[in-house]
Amino acid sequence: MASNAAAFDVGDYVVYPKHGVGRVVELQNETIAGMQLELYVLRFEKERMTLRVPFNKVEAIGMRKLSSDKTLREAMETLKGRPRVKRTMWSRRAQEYEAKINSGDLVSIAEVTRDLFRPEDQPEQSYSERQIFEAASSRLARELAAMEKTDEAAALEQILGVLREHAPQYYGQGSDE
Repeated sequence: MASNAAAFDVGDYVVYPKHGVGRVVELQNETIAGMQLELYVLRFEKERMTLRVPFNKVEAIGMRKLSSDKTLREAMETLKGRPRVKRTMWSRRAQEYEAKINSGDLVSIAEVTRDLFRPEDQPEQSYSERQIFEAASSRLARELAAMEKTDEAAALEQILGVLREHAPQYYGQGSDE
């Protein structure tokens, strides 16, 4: 199958659903098992990982450009909403959270971040809750940082600021500020 022109250019930030935000560092042509393949070479700095993705697998994998401003606004609004925690077993919820994170959908990732956020005056999270919260908030922060041309730490602080501002109303007390 002959592929069309590249959908992404060298230097573009892209979202690979299972790994988050990466950057196209090279377009390659390689012959593998007698087949000529056109590949995107993606670099994920945080994980120190390089990935090669065939042009013809991009759609099946769900690789995409960074979210639109509208989607980013929707994700940030999602952070302000009431946390929704189902009363199902943790293992089932953890699977659902992981699936949302790995979907690559910014609003779904924001939902996980919101649902697992705990203000300082609330009971401690379990280790696995904390791990999933950190995975979701980091994934959200990396895309926000790439879109707003800032770094992940500043983007994460922006996300946590929104959560800290809006969470108190859902945990039974007003804001002290």
